[in-house]
Amino acid sequence: MSTPTPEDFSSPPLRPRLSVEELLAARNTQPIRSLDDLAADMFQSDEELEEFLAFTYAERHRDVA
Repeated sequence: MSTPTPEDFSSPPLRPRLSVEELLAARNTQPIRSLDDLAADMFQSDEELEEFLAFTYAERHRDVA
């Protein structure tokens, strides 16, 4: 059995630290101007949404009892 050398414990190379502004610019992001920017049509119908909400509620309360 051999003793580990210092090289065995080397950490991964450090990445240059970028500011938040630099990271956002690199991804070409835009600020959120309204809640409409976050809106998405996820469900085909109100019934599908209701099924999802009922499932989510049941899952959250499954192990409570």
